[in-house]
Amino acid sequence: MGRADNLPKLSPSQRVLRARIGAYALHAKYDPVVTTAKARRTFMDGFYQRVDPDGVLAPQERERRATALRRAHFARMAYLSALARARPAERPEPISESEFGQERSEPQSIAETT
Repeated sequence: MGRADNLPKLSPSQRVLRARIGAYALHAKYDPVVTTAKARRTFMDGFYQRVDPDGVLAPQERERRATALRRAHFARMAYLSALARARPAERPEPISESEFGQERSEPQSIAETT
């Protein structure tokens, strides 16, 4: 019989509160920067892979592009969140990832845009 078998059945909101208590206790005991370092590194690795799948860019350029792509990711999430909160009559069509320029790993040259 596992430990989970002895726990009472909790509602989703009760599980959220229990998880929040655990997170606060963890962060009271340990530095959150240390406990989340692996997750943050793994998250950034996805952006590094998207901007430089072949690993040919200089480290500074790779970092610059990955940071820009991460910012675009969060800006897009904020945009979609605002759309979701808007009243249906005021809600425009969402912009696709390609319209945000996230599908291209190489920047467009001026000749391509004119």
